Amino acid sequence: MAGTKTKRPEDIIFDDLAAPRLTRLQKLAINSSKNAKVTFTQGAVLTAAKEATGLSDFGPRPFYEALQVLLDDYASDDGLSGVGRQQCFKDLVRCASNHLIIHDRIKKTPELKTTKLTKPLSVSGLPRSGTTHLVNLLAADSRFHSLPLWVAQEPFHAPGMETASAGLKFSTRALTRFLKSGDSLKENDPRYLRCSARWSGMQIMGPDLAAMHPMNPDHIHEELELMTFDFGCNQFEWTSMVPGYRDYYFGKDQTPHYEYLKTVLKLLQIERTAKGDNPNKSWVLKCVQNPEQLPVLKKVFPDATAIITHRDPVAVIQSTATMIAYGHRILRNSVDPKWVLDYWTDRIEALLKVCVRDRKVWGPKQSMDVMFHEFMAGDMDTVQKIYDLHQLELTAKARQEMDDFIKAHPRGKYGRVRYNLKEHFGVAPEEIRERFKFYYDAFPVKIEV
Repeated sequence: MAGTKTKRPEDIIFDDLAAPRLTRLQKLAINSSKNAKVTFTQGAVLTAAKEATGLSDFGPRPFYEALQVLLDDYASDDGLSGVGRQQCFKDLVRCASNHLIIHDRIKKTPELKTTKLTKPLSVSGLPRSGTTHLVNLLAADSRFHSLPLWVAQEPFHAPGMETASAGLKFSTRALTRFLKSGDSLKENDPRYLRCSARWSGMQIMGPDLAAMHPMNPDHIHEELELMTFDFGCNQFEWTSMVPGYRDYYFGKDQTPHYEYLKTVLKLLQIERTAKGDNPNKSWVLKCVQNPEQLPVLKKVFPDATAIITHRDPVAVIQSTATMIAYGHRILRNSVDPKWVLDYWTDRIEALLKVCVRDRKVWGPKQSMDVMFHEFMAGDMDTVQKIYDLHQLELTAKARQEMDDFIKAHPRGKYGRVRYNLKEHFGVAPEEIRERFKFYYDAFPVKIEV
């Protein structure tokens, strides 16, 4: 197994981050992809996207520069394993394919210009700070539009590709039964099935990943995925080490990418309204990038209600670094936990400094800070405060829908990870904590580590 289990079966301890104990399937995947030929060029990515969709018009969006920065990062990274190289290339092709499909939709949707988004409810916060549980809880209220992962990763079909093949149906359902992942066995949409297949692959390659961040198709996800199709967001940092792209992202105004996001949400809303949804139904959204983009979020979604979660940054870094380092056992030729920890300590420090600086952009009538420890102690109390701020009644039906979600998704459902910063990364919590005095002074988070 990838992690050592304690006497309690729900506990997972990653004491092998630096020297992974690989499963038989992990070894097989790594060995079979050692000699994989991956060409990190724009021509290779864009041609593959055209072949996958049957489309060729990428439109006027100037994403080629950002794509090239990513390609340069991947091509120069000698540490990527064959699996990692293949995965990076597939993700780029999926993003470019979605860009083609979305541009085709834009051309065919004249009502896009007059479509409005009604007062979104936006959850922003540090990774690992409760945003996922909160947005899934809020999205249980059927009065909201939300983004299940399978829609976030592929919002629309390519023309003429609406039907799943028999082979895709069989293989996906076989994996679902084998892994007992809980994915739907009745869903026939090829986008859902491809998402399920990706999640099955992730579970095989990282058996304990679900305990940290489940990626089931029905799991409500963040709109950051939609911005990857425009190659403008920090999502790419989560899937690989891309310092060149990180610096490129820091130097760019992200407004055009948030406008692109807004366009895609409108397209989804138009499609759902055509199928009978309330045209005034609002979105519940979630994004871990927003804390460093609060002015842009305000500019593009001026009437939104902004909920910003906060947690002890040392606990966030400990959890984030563990999850990323765990994934590296498959994606990289070797794992350097200290390198991962240093990268994400710097990254989260940069994010939080901007968050503290710009928090005032959102006033008290439209925003609320949520402390992780308070939310975990009483999630429905927090939900009530959010509904009061959003001026939406928390109805008996909505409460029941949320209660049903909580019962179906208890904490620790996939096991509990026991983190240890000192033992697993060689760094004492105090060494990191001293760098975040500015954040502790700004927000009353509870010190956890």
